[in-house]
Amino acid sequence: MNELIFFKPFFKQVLWGGCRMRDYYGYPIPGDDTGEAWVISSNPHGQSTVLGGTYDGKTLGELWEQHRELFGGAAGEEFPLLVKVIDADDHLSIQVHPDDAYAFEHENGSRGKTECWYILDCDEGADIIIGHHARTREELEQMIQEGRWDDLLQKFPIHKGDFFYIPSGTVHAIRRGTLLLEVQQNSDTTYRLYDYGRLQDGKPRRLHLKQSMDVIVCPHQDQNTQGPTEDHGAYETCTLVESGYFTVDRWNVKTEVSIAQNYPFMLMDVTAGKGTLNGAAVKAGDHLLVPAGCKTVDARGELELVTTHI
Repeated sequence: MNELIFFKPFFKQVLWGGCRMRDYYGYPIPGDDTGEAWVISSNPHGQSTVLGGTYDGKTLGELWEQHRELFGGAAGEEFPLLVKVIDADDHLSIQVHPDDAYAFEHENGSRGKTECWYILDCDEGADIIIGHHARTREELEQMIQEGRWDDLLQKFPIHKGDFFYIPSGTVHAIRRGTLLLEVQQNSDTTYRLYDYGRLQDGKPRRLHLKQSMDVIVCPHQDQNTQGPTEDHGAYETCTLVESGYFTVDRWNVKTEVSIAQNYPFMLMDVTAGKGTLNGAAVKAGDHLLVPAGCKTVDARGELELVTTHI
């Protein structure tokens, strides 16, 4: 099977969502509070479906269960990855995710959640939160109890094209005016540490202070994973992160490149531009699976691609 498999996103409307995905990618979002497009997902909370081709209409979960050959026979009960586009029209809550061991024990055998962010677009002056300034767990707990969020949280200014790796246990928050691509473990487990006192349906959203304190890594360690950009004339490439959960690369195609697919499968996100992949027309906002049988992807045009493999 060497056919590229394209997906239709599953959209989520949330308190902090907006409409930038419609304006930026032309997505048929369900409302002006659309915060997430689960563009490659087999998670039961939101599955993406195949768009056209041999498997039209099937969910990614069905492909994983019924056609494991597409994934090189990769092991596991669940597809291991989840890719989202996130539009933050307002601040997300301050949150943290557990690792695999904690999630397995406390979240009914679930996976943990390590993730990474590639900034697709952002407002001038936008920033994000990654990490904290507490030196000990005692100081961390005291600052949280006293609500000293400005002292505790570590903010970074962001720009289009920035990349951030966020292992489980890292305090983090996407903030208003940000559109990003998120690659993560296939998990929907989030512990909310602080939510700015907001109300939803007239009530504060639930916080998870005990779980958060259990899993926050202290002291925080910044993660600088991005490698150098290699210029090959017709294209540029850069490894954004290489971890035990996923490897993510960026390809800036100026005219053409042949991308080798030597893995059980590869995920490919068209983040900017337009052109063709193995002769199929693509544009910014397209997301696809390169199955095991497809050993090369010939990209033509002016394109920015983000590829992920396990």
